[in-house]
Amino acid sequence: MPLPQLVLVYEPEDACRTRLAAQGFSERNALEISSYLAQSTDLALEFGAIAEACGRRGIRFIPTALDDAGLALASADPRATLVWTLTDGIAYFRGGVAPALARLAGLRTIGADDSLFALCQDKFRSGAVLSALGIPVPPAGLARNGDWLIVPPVSTTGYFAKPNRLGAKIGIWPDSRCRQPDEALEISRRVFSAYRDDVIVQPYVAGRNVRASFLAVDPNVGVEALGVFFVDSGADFQTMADSMALYGDTAAAVKAEGAYAEPELIAVAASQPAADRRIREIARGLMQGLGLKDVLSMDFRVEADDTVHLIEFEVCPGLPCFDFRAYCAAQWNLSLPDAIAETAARRLGEPP
Repeated sequence: MPLPQLVLVYEPEDACRTRLAAQGFSERNALEISSYLAQSTDLALEFGAIAEACGRRGIRFIPTALDDAGLALASADPRATLVWTLTDGIAYFRGGVAPALARLAGLRTIGADDSLFALCQDKFRSGAVLSALGIPVPPAGLARNGDWLIVPPVSTTGYFAKPNRLGAKIGIWPDSRCRQPDEALEISRRVFSAYRDDVIVQPYVAGRNVRASFLAVDPNVGVEALGVFFVDSGADFQTMADSMALYGDTAAAVKAEGAYAEPELIAVAASQPAADRRIREIARGLMQGLGLKDVLSMDFRVEADDTVHLIEFEVCPGLPCFDFRAYCAAQWNLSLPDAIAETAARRLGEPP
């Protein structure tokens, strides 16, 4: 029997920027878009620590850039290989191909199946599916370069406009919260010009931002292992500039200038236990109804009266981000490298 191995597939920021430049994106916009892949940059600094943690558990750790994944996975032994996809993507990013390649090669994977990698990257389509499952998501319209594809519902609270397929707050500006539909259409023109993307337009939802994180280090756990925290950054919502200051290639300069401010994490259950219970019910519904498993995150808005709104879910949460590290420490009493290695060890110890 060959030595068990964990193959971590990731897409680097620089490879993405090179590809976007070849497609005609400006240097600035390519830099902004590629910052979605910042967790690859940040986690690469810890590949040695992950390899050491895996080695203590009798596992070989093989970090593999996405462009090399096809050959690497095709030649892997299904009896001894586990594939963990670090970065997703179906449009600007390509990580969604990794779990499909693993399935093609008959390899075991960490995380949801490849169909959900595609669904979560399209906010409008995923919202429609979530709504059909009875999940509380804001209704939405869709605009493309100043024209409505789907007119949003009338809202007395104003609107929030954001790119439909981009993540990490790319294309979210201070004026993304707007009052009138015409303002949302103007934002869609700006987004289309910079990123060639549609804009999802939803009624503005009041409340505090909540991040729910999940890693099934023990494969038998359920929503009781979900970490549910208010993410208080001092602002109503995070912008693209906020996100780029936290992670990846662009963060080092910001931190050096003293402009880095990590948001505060506060357990939702401490002040709003009913909202915490509702979030866990929603997570259970997503696991049962969609097949989410192993590793995921969800973003919510929670109002003072415990009303909960699901904004989006991720099948590739930012593992090296401050919130996921805090979750691993609080829930599992493990560092991030040890949490990754222990999760893999328990899966590889199961029969194929």
